[in-house]
Amino acid sequence: MERPYIFCHMLTSIDGKIMGKYMDTPEGETAGEVFYRIAFGKPPHYRHQGWLSGRVTTDDNFTLYRKPKLDENAPEVEPGDYVARKTSMYYVSVDPSGKLGWESEELTYIDTKAHVIEVLTGKAGNSYKAFLRKLGISYIIAGDDILDYGLALDKLKNLFGIETLMLGGGGVLNWSFIQAGMCDEVSVVIAPAADGSSDTPALFETRGGLATDTPIRFSLQSAEVMDGGSLWLRYLVKNIEERRDRT
Repeated sequence: MERPYIFCHMLTSIDGKIMGKYMDTPEGETAGEVFYRIAFGKPPHYRHQGWLSGRVTTDDNFTLYRKPKLDENAPEVEPGDYVARKTSMYYVSVDPSGKLGWESEELTYIDTKAHVIEVLTGKAGNSYKAFLRKLGISYIIAGDDILDYGLALDKLKNLFGIETLMLGGGGVLNWSFIQAGMCDEVSVVIAPAADGSSDTPALFETRGGLATDTPIRFSLQSAEVMDGGSLWLRYLVKNIEERRDRT
């Protein structure tokens, strides 16, 4: 299996939450600017070719819980993957069953434009794949009933030339990739703010039975104080390091 180098880059509150009212404080907004500059500044720190998020994170930020406009009578599409176009920046959305209501093949995040790639499984129907093709959205099939992480990442590298990929949540997806041994580095910008909510997602989570609570260890690479008292921490995933040392 070939795969890109994967770093998980997230903004959190001081108590580890990736969403919440703390983001609207002056400290949260400044930390958000730091987060964006590291990931998408000119030049960005990591020089990656795309970022990957789960379905809920995509709905929260881009598709806004719209329903896809499906044609149940659409002609049968060709089997396999669909590469609509290649470019320098991609947004990769993990959407196993095909539920996201896209309106365009390109999204804009602040001042970063990206071509959308959907990661589907065999659960996604013909009408959804036809919907994506009509919009010019690329997609890959990775697994029959459950997501095959290795296959998805292999295709992202070999079909689209993605050498470095940012993992951008949510917490369940982040932890699933780390548990599967598919994440090399964790980069966290911590805002000096919190809201105490117990209902908002954390940096890593095991909800939904997609991953276990087996402990993972990390090796600190750097810690930098950034604007507004925010803190940028970088860790290598220790289990990944140990596997490499044994090979």
